[in-house]
Amino acid sequence: MAGSGSDAGATARDDGGVRRRREDPGGGADERAGELRAHERTFGHEQKYAHEQKVAVAAAEEAGALLRARFGEAHTVRSKGDGGDVVTDLDLASEEVVLAALRTHFPHDRIVSEEAGLLDAAGSRTWLVDPLDGTNNVAIGLTAYAVGIALCVDGSPVVGVVHEPVTGRTWRAALGQGAWCDGRRLTGPCGRSPKSGPVLAWTQGHAVGRGDGRALALRGALELHARRVLQLWAPLLGWTMLASGTIDGYVGYRAEGVDFPAGALLASEAGVEFRTLAGGAFHVGFDGPDSGRSFVAARGEVLPSLLDLVSAASPAAARG
Repeated sequence: MAGSGSDAGATARDDGGVRRRREDPGGGADERAGELRAHERTFGHEQKYAHEQKVAVAAAEEAGALLRARFGEAHTVRSKGDGGDVVTDLDLASEEVVLAALRTHFPHDRIVSEEAGLLDAAGSRTWLVDPLDGTNNVAIGLTAYAVGIALCVDGSPVVGVVHEPVTGRTWRAALGQGAWCDGRRLTGPCGRSPKSGPVLAWTQGHAVGRGDGRALALRGALELHARRVLQLWAPLLGWTMLASGTIDGYVGYRAEGVDFPAGALLASEAGVEFRTLAGGAFHVGFDGPDSGRSFVAARGEVLPSLLDLVSAASPAAARG
């Protein structure tokens, strides 16, 4: 149906509803080699933000190695806020790794980090750091987590990096240069609506209460019409799946801002389109760490069908 890379048609669904990739035994080698050369040029001096990408990738992977090595240890877990979020000593250790790298290479840039908050100088360049996206998963021993780093200029993301320590994969994107993983350019979902219904990801902010009528209406409508709705507790993993074409769309309700730009840039550079719940234009940017963002992200015929679902679910939700 859809997949990552130029041979996006060479995919099929497994019995669980998530796409798996079929290997192409012949042909396409030259095309993949060309993709790899383009991938290598992305880090070349002729590409804008090449240095920023290098630093962010290295920092995310170093932090990821720490997280993976210490995953099975006993950790201190404490509540953070009133929305059920938690923080562990792993969050703080990973954050130290990333912040040290950013401060060394970009001492004059502003940094907003998930745990440390706003750091360093003001300016047009702001680094956004989620040192452990999926803390609740880690706290219960679930190996679904990621490290996310983004650079925004005047509020708009220009570099996005997501590293998944469990698999060792790193996704990265720079504005106007595409999204990449493992030397392959990502092309997002195919945009066709599967007969069995789309596979979607859902995220909502920690401030959304259990009895929030809009969230319940939206989630209920998606569950009714989709083949599967994933709530991963690690939103960045949903963005990597959307950019890679293994899911069809993503719906967010009042989602927090720090991890959003990195994932959204990956998806946008892979050809995914964004809309507000009401179907209007959506700016993929950063408005502050506590700003709730509601969105629909998909492409092709899946996008209008999702917007119809959202609108029908609850007119009030569509205005949210």
